[in-house]
Amino acid sequence: MKNVFRLCLLMAAAGLWSCTGSHPGNAPKGKVSIIPVPVSVSEKADSFLLDKQTVIVASSEADKKTAALFNAWLKELTGYELDIKSQGDKNAIVLQTGNDTTNAEGYTLEADHNKVVINGNNGAGTFYGVQTLIQLLPVQKADAMYIPGVSIKDAPRFAYRGLHLDVGRHFFPVEFIKKYIDLLAMHKMNTFHWHLTEDQGWRIEIKRYPRLQEISSKRKETMAGKYSDNKYDGKPYGGYYTQEQVKEVVKYAADHFVTVIPEIEMPGHSLAVLAAYPNLGCTGGPYEVGTHWGVYDDVYCAGNDSVYTFLQDVLDEVTALFPSKYIHIGGDECPKVRWEKCPKCQARMKQEGLKDAHALQSYFIQRMEKYLNGKGRQIIGWDEILEGGLAPNATVMSWRGIEGGIAAAKQKHNVIMTPGSHCYFDHYQSRSPNEPLAIGGFTPVSKVYSYEPIPAELSKEEASYIKGAQANLWTEYINNTDYLEYMVYPRATALAEVLWSPADKRNYDNFLERLKIHLTRLDLKKVNYAKHVFEVTGQVTEDKKGGVQVKLDSKLDGGKVFFTTDSSAPTPQSTPYTTPVQITKTGAVRAQVFLNDKPFGNEYSQRFFFHKALGKKVTLAAEPDKAYNPGSSFALVNGIEGNATFNDNQWFGYKGANIEAIVELDSVQDIHAVGMNSLASKGNWIYPPKEVSFAVSDDGKTWKEVYKQNSFAQDGIIKVRGNLQQVRGRYIKMKAGNYGIIPAGGAGAGDKAWLFADELIVL
Repeated sequence: MKNVFRLCLLMAAAGLWSCTGSHPGNAPKGKVSIIPVPVSVSEKADSFLLDKQTVIVASSEADKKTAALFNAWLKELTGYELDIKSQGDKNAIVLQTGNDTTNAEGYTLEADHNKVVINGNNGAGTFYGVQTLIQLLPVQKADAMYIPGVSIKDAPRFAYRGLHLDVGRHFFPVEFIKKYIDLLAMHKMNTFHWHLTEDQGWRIEIKRYPRLQEISSKRKETMAGKYSDNKYDGKPYGGYYTQEQVKEVVKYAADHFVTVIPEIEMPGHSLAVLAAYPNLGCTGGPYEVGTHWGVYDDVYCAGNDSVYTFLQDVLDEVTALFPSKYIHIGGDECPKVRWEKCPKCQARMKQEGLKDAHALQSYFIQRMEKYLNGKGRQIIGWDEILEGGLAPNATVMSWRGIEGGIAAAKQKHNVIMTPGSHCYFDHYQSRSPNEPLAIGGFTPVSKVYSYEPIPAELSKEEASYIKGAQANLWTEYINNTDYLEYMVYPRATALAEVLWSPADKRNYDNFLERLKIHLTRLDLKKVNYAKHVFEVTGQVTEDKKGGVQVKLDSKLDGGKVFFTTDSSAPTPQSTPYTTPVQITKTGAVRAQVFLNDKPFGNEYSQRFFFHKALGKKVTLAAEPDKAYNPGSSFALVNGIEGNATFNDNQWFGYKGANIEAIVELDSVQDIHAVGMNSLASKGNWIYPPKEVSFAVSDDGKTWKEVYKQNSFAQDGIIKVRGNLQQVRGRYIKMKAGNYGIIPAGGAGAGDKAWLFADELIVL
């Protein structure tokens, strides 16, 4: 029987004969590895053999399109496509739409030795069933392949599962936009948020206003390097999508069951428009398309009726191109500086009985919402639209943490969660010094995967207003498609599982095991994904003796970790890692995972500053803001000095508040120096402290001030150090005063300044 079966396989592989329906139950089975993990998967004893004689059965036009997409993937693996027929029962992949009533995008998939049957409640459900089927195929190329016998029931947890792309800062061609959509659909995401207008460029053709294409779509130069360097490349930059190209993208997305939501920014982030039509600004100009990143004071004039006429005309053309229920109108980061001095804006406030500029913004948003509602559309806006009163039917996109989402849900408004802490993919994803330049922050795959979209503060009824979440990709520092893909994947893969799969099905270690296989699929799609998840990582913790230790780990199968503590590069001849590394001196711990004696990925390298307070107890007078909170006061005494890009989860950030911390040593002892680190990055609203002081105490009750400083550098890391003489104590108290309100002309003018602190040093 074995020889007959082997001959059967050889003939099937050659396309001479199909063994479907006759092969024994012990045929080779593939590993079931699906992302996002389905609601339920039951494996069967048998398998389905797919070969050249297999057919796809699809009757509806939507299912035929889905079948063609499956064929495109199959051709990459086998070199051939399957025939698509309207009928068939054996040796068939059967697509059926409309038979599953459990969920709008849900599906079932049954695979046995005779056939594979996918039942979707609607076309999207069938499409997602086919995406699962693709993941049941082997990732190795072959003429014939086994699909494991399975019974799958699946449906998404959230209705809105999105990815955003900013094409205003940097422009990307239509073919790449299609690839971006293809990849998000492959991960069962269903919304593409297309950020089309910015201070630095207008990217959509509006035929009624040709100067948007002629002027607003171009800038004279672009920032080069870090924002703080204030350098430019001197090269003209531009681009926009024609209306025909937009139609092409929208249709492509629809074929992949993806809704495209356009974003037309208002009332802020509109400098590019003012450069072409200066009468729409408060001052009348002259204006030029933005060349540096950040927030500009010049915005649409809220007191000028011509602005509303212009935007209504624009939205008329936009809504004709995009059939989406939602139109995103921005609403974020709108300085009120011009409005407060503009006679037209002040007259509008008086005429409408508006108490302040925030109410004027609310008036602006509500007026545009009413217009779009009249066209059968709803608005989405960033969470600033909550300020001054929320528009009646608006959906809120909560990006400045989760508070905006909580507030909107409690007001019974729909919410899309997209907090910067977990969903901003322009943040760094590795602490390696070899990482390409990014805007800041630190959001590794593990942090994305840990995200829970429904805030604990909401009741069950309030939680029903959380419709889903999305990741945002702002492109100030992302100027090519390879880097873009590197920043998005596999972080988007992690978020896809967060949004689709039941919360109790998620397990990060299991996800990583499935990701190892899934990355091969991304290879087939020629995706330039990041590989950080399998590099060596280090977890810095307190040890039992009150010091600091580093736990090293790597998820790479067959990998071996070696490390050094003398700052030298690790090799396979270095110390093999077996137990946590104790920090006993100033210097760097460096570690590398090796596979077959060859290094894999970036190494782990962390410098430690050894001092008396290392690993000691720290008490904070107040917790830092959620946006910049390392999670434990231990980070103030872990020996790691935070970096200038504040992407390493070391900085304690306080918005509009002072900082006070007390460190407790083991005993009363000589203290020769005290210090702390702060940071100034005004483009990111982070200001130097007004004053820093240190006091010491023997008992934690009676204090004596021993050092004070009130003059600081205005940019970069600020190292506050005070040398002391004849000072003893057990407790050291550090106080740092917040700058206060950001002055006019600065990024975030009128808002509260951030104050950062890290590493309390005692020598």
